[in-house]
Amino acid sequence: MSTASTAPPRHGRLRAKFAAALAVFSLPLAGLVGLASPAQAATSATATYTKVSDWGSGFEGKWTVKNTGTTTISSWAVEWDYPTGTRVNSAWDAQVTNSGNHWTGKNAGWNGTLSPGASISFGFNGSGSGSPSGCKINGASCDGSQPGDAPPSAPGTPSASAITDTTLNLSWAPATDDVGIKNYDVFRDGSKIATVGGTSHSDSGLTAGTTYTYTVTARDTSGQTGPSSRMLSVQTTGGDPGPGPGPGGKVKLGYFTNWGVYARNYHVKNLVTSGSAAKITHINYAFGNVTGGRCTIGDAYADYDKAYSAAQSVDGVADTWDQPLRGNFNQLRKLKKAYPHIKVLWSFGGWTWSGGFGQAVANPTAFAQSCYDLVEDPRWADVFDGIDLDWEYPNACGLSCDTSGAASFKNMMQAMRARFGANNLVTAAITADASTGGKLDAADYAGAAQYADFYNVMTYDFFGAWAAQGPTAPHSPLTAYAGIPQSGFNSDAAIQKLRAKGVPAAKLNLGIGFYGRGWTGVTQAEPGGTASGPAQGTYEQGIEDYKVLKSSCPATGTIAGTAYAKCGSNWWSYDTPATIAGKMNYVKSQNLGGAFFWEFSGDTSNGELAGAIHNGLG
Repeated sequence: MSTASTAPPRHGRLRAKFAAALAVFSLPLAGLVGLASPAQAATSATATYTKVSDWGSGFEGKWTVKNTGTTTISSWAVEWDYPTGTRVNSAWDAQVTNSGNHWTGKNAGWNGTLSPGASISFGFNGSGSGSPSGCKINGASCDGSQPGDAPPSAPGTPSASAITDTTLNLSWAPATDDVGIKNYDVFRDGSKIATVGGTSHSDSGLTAGTTYTYTVTARDTSGQTGPSSRMLSVQTTGGDPGPGPGPGGKVKLGYFTNWGVYARNYHVKNLVTSGSAAKITHINYAFGNVTGGRCTIGDAYADYDKAYSAAQSVDGVADTWDQPLRGNFNQLRKLKKAYPHIKVLWSFGGWTWSGGFGQAVANPTAFAQSCYDLVEDPRWADVFDGIDLDWEYPNACGLSCDTSGAASFKNMMQAMRARFGANNLVTAAITADASTGGKLDAADYAGAAQYADFYNVMTYDFFGAWAAQGPTAPHSPLTAYAGIPQSGFNSDAAIQKLRAKGVPAAKLNLGIGFYGRGWTGVTQAEPGGTASGPAQGTYEQGIEDYKVLKSSCPATGTIAGTAYAKCGSNWWSYDTPATIAGKMNYVKSQNLGGAFFWEFSGDTSNGELAGAIHNGLG
């Protein structure tokens, strides 16, 4: 899935210098560390870095050393750090060596002497996307400042608020410095737009429906600037959201569960007979397991062994005992042949199998490789268009508690994107807990978003009968309402928090539950009543499919964009075609990527709810 490439040819350097560079790099870089010994520390020189060119698989960098003092320099050495994954591959006009991620460029025998005001440059070809940091020239700061006067730290990642079609407000945590911070430079799309004395800036004159990137750098009272903050990507409201995946330009994704083929008797063919296959763009196949640090098969029998009769099969052709692939995978293959617009992703994890992610992300590269090997197994590689990671929840508690750290989710997504490449989808189902200090604050969802095609925000299961005595509350409120049991537990709060963190709206899909959650022992019709426990469900207490509830307990009211029902002593909340229509209007007004739902078998036999999503999004 990757193609070999070579760096573009260098030009304009002397044959003798090129020969010298080849001589240096005829030995491994790590073996040359002993050749580099920084010259005596001096404060009368500067070193400036320039990225001369970038061709995707590599780049050309250049350091320029200048004598800014009044006496001649007899030797020089530039030191800098690269992040893991970025390195020097070949160099000229200097001896370049490394110790891990720390690099040193030392003068060649013929260019070490610099008279006052003179300068010399050396260059190199490298790979990776990182930038140099911690630069020193002859042991002193590369900007010529005195030892002991360190440049400021990077400011905190900016966040955005009050986003409109043409304006937004930025704020960030302050940088630190041993002398003091003077001001901050604000950059939009790489160009400086303001210098401010505080830690906020209001930007205006923007274009509706457009994505912008922002970074901030600090300047200390000595005039030194520090490293840039991490980048914020934010989209203004309004405008034309542009084309999206599949028919209608919006994501319309449904989960298909492998265990549904048992008691639920729900099969891939049901997507055809219900009419849902023509109304969706994506399927998440749930679930593969995460165990032993690897992606593994969830249910081998249902996944690729179960034999289907002609009547059960998507194309009316029965499986044979000796065919190489049967089960759901083969049925999905047939579905994609009949509906070529559908993309299928294999989803790993879920509520029950998320406990394995913590071990897996200890080595994200190996984890990604194991997932790639499974998804791209030659037996079914044509079935899947990518991978979905359903980790509930990174650096927080679900069925079990994860302590892998805030960066682990980003590291995993970065490794997945690197392994699966640009031609596969890489997505994730993520929490919708927007409470202060809640699950959305526990992991770097904004940093990981750059590696994801989209996020499925699980905007359901906010409330349920795990709180056996209530209060009763809709499990998928679109907005807050008076008396809601928990602040930040609603769909809009989750979407706005993610956008403020810098996740583009077009990468966010709103979640819809094709089921209801309910209590029993309830006397109050409106939300907020007390209960005695979970209502009885077909497969599990406190939960029931929409296809059952629409008849057994019809909706008696709506609140916060979703429906609720009181029948006897039972109280249920669920979405109906009417409330889904309202939620799809919200998706369009916020320029979200689309919607997704859990899961197909909860719908009616004629795909009522899937149809409501399709009709609402167009």
